[in-house]
Amino acid sequence: MRTDLAVIGAGPAGLAAALAADARGVRVALVDAAPGPGGQYYRQPAAGLGARRARALHHRWRTWERLRDALAASDVTVLTGHHVWCVERRAGGFTVHALLGPAQEEPAAVHADTVLLATGGHEQVLPFPGWTLPGVVTAGGAQALLKGSLAVPGRTAVVAGTGPLLLPVATGLAAAGVRVAALVEAAGPRRLARHTRALAGKLPEGAGYAARLLRHRVRVLARHAVVRAHGDDRLTGVTVAALDTAGRVRPGTRRRLGCDTLAVGHGMLAHTDLAESLGCRLDGQVVAVDTEQRTSVPGVWAAGEATGVGGAALALAEGHLAGRSVAARLHGSAPGPAPAAVRSRSRLRTAAAALDSAYAPSPHWTEQVTDDTVVCRCEEVTAGDVRAARALGAGDVRTVKLLTRAGMGWCQGRVCGPAVAGLTGCPPEPSRRPFARPVPLGVLADQHPEEGTS
Repeated sequence: MRTDLAVIGAGPAGLAAALAADARGVRVALVDAAPGPGGQYYRQPAAGLGARRARALHHRWRTWERLRDALAASDVTVLTGHHVWCVERRAGGFTVHALLGPAQEEPAAVHADTVLLATGGHEQVLPFPGWTLPGVVTAGGAQALLKGSLAVPGRTAVVAGTGPLLLPVATGLAAAGVRVAALVEAAGPRRLARHTRALAGKLPEGAGYAARLLRHRVRVLARHAVVRAHGDDRLTGVTVAALDTAGRVRPGTRRRLGCDTLAVGHGMLAHTDLAESLGCRLDGQVVAVDTEQRTSVPGVWAAGEATGVGGAALALAEGHLAGRSVAARLHGSAPGPAPAAVRSRSRLRTAAAALDSAYAPSPHWTEQVTDDTVVCRCEEVTAGDVRAARALGAGDVRTVKLLTRAGMGWCQGRVCGPAVAGLTGCPPEPSRRPFARPVPLGVLADQHPEEGTS
């Protein structure tokens, strides 16, 4: 199909951008891999499950209802079940390549004059002994299971790691009937207190989660970490320990908690694969944008977690501004003023930066990772293998990859990349992946048949 704007990602940023552009006369195609719009934040249970109180699983449900109703009343073309693997620059615009079907083998293409990347983010999980046991899941994975399938991963859970995501995961599991033995948060209250002014707008939300934790009798262990998961065939418990102000384990503080589920996460990372393959400039580990959410590549905008993880409200503001900008530029003008959205974006970016600082994982997490701990699950590379590569002189993540195969598996380093960087002391590097997901060779061969041999 042909359209003016292809929005990739139907989460808060993508929805806001698509609606803003549509309202200004732009033909929009909203492309997403999920069965329906909403993204991870507004993930919905399948209709066949007959959920009666789906709103109980979500924060700010009325915002989702407004977005959903506005989308239904718009002229936006919604293309669900489209797994985008590449965006190709061509004369006069872009081609968005996607895979369809349960096996993701059927090709599809959207031709657009402009592209807006609202690709979101993914969880970061740092390894520790036992983290590969069945029963250990990511915090976001536990939340997605509950939101999308109305299912829980176990009967007794520990929620651990660091970051604001742990709060809704713990309260959501507890409300669903799971006994949450503890919420284990590596950050301490003092780190949050340093950012009181920047986080003032988040205080009511935080107080609400605190009240729910208290109501469900969830024990909060601040400045603690899970240092080992126990079990043979599956998880039976975890060892937690207190941390000092530098993030090191305090001697004599280890204790064991029984559980059959560990939901763990250490913050979020931006999805930048499509932006990198297009040649968009990165600012550290996120896509760099200007005040209109334009990337360094003409015709490409970005909004939401891809430009910096900051939550749904920030994604909505960025998406709205990006959609306005696309519409204005396509019409040959500059976007008009949007002071409310600009102020909201500024305020929420300040809060996001404060949260990043308060919840940053300590570099000392590597001290608890034993040499036999698997770091790269795809290629079964251990921490000892990574350290040996470092001892051989590997000074960057790419060299470690060549020496150990860490990052060469199915996930292409998305899971193990930060761990490998941390264990070797190397700075994280851009992925430089040509494709955002695995794609059949037959699909690649069919893209440019005129370039083949006869």
